[in-house]
Amino acid sequence: MIAKDIMSTNLIMINANAKIYELTKLLADNHISGVPVYDESNNVVGMVSEADLIGLKNGNCVRDIMNTEIVGVDVNTPVEKVASILNEKKIKRVPVYANGSVVGIISRADIVAAMAKEC
Repeated sequence: MIAKDIMSTNLIMINANAKIYELTKLLADNHISGVPVYDESNNVVGMVSEADLIGLKNGNCVRDIMNTEIVGVDVNTPVEKVASILNEKKIKRVPVYANGSVVGIISRADIVAAMAKEC
């Protein structure tokens, strides 16, 4: 099984210039805990999560609190490798890329669901 087999393709993302309240509403309305952040050129420039909000000290925009260290995977990455990356980096989700563009996202829940299917 590879990344494209388990990734969520209903991408929910937020602009780096969005206000913090827009982020909180997006996460709450969609029952998700984090999203990729894009810039004016539609390039992924970071990830932002509930943890970033909870630790918020200063900032008005998503750009102010996002994590700019992006760990992504290719659509053909084996699921076992994706799981290993999530574990080693202690992260909860990774964007999935095809030809340089984000086409999906894989969370820990997607990995668990894939494991359950194999049982």
